[in-house]
Amino acid sequence: MWSGFLLVLAAPITYGTVFVRFPSTRDLPWATFLILGVGLSLAAVGVGRAYGEPQVYRGKMAGPILMGLGAAVAAFFCYQFFVFTRQLPPSNGAPRVGQAAPDFTLPDQEGSPVTLSSLLAGGGQGDRGGAVLLIFYRGYW
Repeated sequence: MWSGFLLVLAAPITYGTVFVRFPSTRDLPWATFLILGVGLSLAAVGVGRAYGEPQVYRGKMAGPILMGLGAAVAAFFCYQFFVFTRQLPPSNGAPRVGQAAPDFTLPDQEGSPVTLSSLLAGGGQGDRGGAVLLIFYRGYW
């Protein structure tokens, strides 16, 4: 029963610290749902044992309380993922897939300004004009 409740509590924490880093578990948190399901199942087995054999397993009061708290944590996580995050407004100014990137100027590794149009025209280092690969890193600032 306690192990199930602790798994239910650990599921959102592991999603926010570990699973959110990888697109396969960030976009659809299947691993977090699996941990939530196993935790709720273990908690339900614990409650069943507490009521089935009250002489051996004490906790007829703590079991339902922990099961209810675990279900509330699971429901809150599902609400946050499926409802709340879908209500965030879309980024209308962000470029779409296949759309040309707007021209911009950023400093290179030496600090001198470089524009996207100069790289596309062939004025960049090594004269490799014509194609540019843009990589956007999600920053942690």
